[in-house]
Amino acid sequence: MHDFLQPATTSLKVCGITLESDARRLVTEGIPALGVNFWPKSKRYLAPVKAAEFLPALKGRILRVGVFVNAPAAEVLELLENDVIDVAQFHGDETPEYCAPFAEKGHPFIRAIGVKNADSLANIHDYKATAILLDAHAPGVYGGTGDTFDWNLASEFIKANPNLPVLLAGGITADNAAEATSVVHPAALDLASGSESAPGIKDFEKIRAIKNAINSAQ
Repeated sequence: MHDFLQPATTSLKVCGITLESDARRLVTEGIPALGVNFWPKSKRYLAPVKAAEFLPALKGRILRVGVFVNAPAAEVLELLENDVIDVAQFHGDETPEYCAPFAEKGHPFIRAIGVKNADSLANIHDYKATAILLDAHAPGVYGGTGDTFDWNLASEFIKANPNLPVLLAGGITADNAAEATSVVHPAALDLASGSESAPGIKDFEKIRAIKNAINSAQ
């Protein structure tokens, strides 16, 4: 987790994994982190029982992030404590109070924020998150829209919080990954729709192109 979120360089997380074969290929391709969406309403939903069939075997080979939207805390803790995932990502309406037990237990977590304007970035530190993910504002959808937002807001936030790892999401593709890296300087880019041939099915030519774009921009 520490290496993945080094603010000095931009890393890569591919989110929305639904197939074991895609997860294993990400390891082969040297991608540092993957995300599995445990929100049942997501187009990229993967049932926890299915994830538990293959994610434990990938421990230590790739950072395994579980994405949750307003899930019962006990469900999240079970997946963390059973070593199905390494990190929880809260992508819904979770409050600082909801997040507090995870911080207290030492479980790393990412808090996703839908950025509508500068006010969206207020009070972020209240979550005491390991890292922050900035995504396009998408009420009721909670990410994965393929839409970008004003990256100047992200850039200014990162400059003002140099020690807080920040992931950038929302409409990242091979066409804009280099710009996202060089302009925003996030700790990582987070891909969903920009890494797919269809929701939940990964396109490794796209992923490789984005990885190359990141490397060329830093």
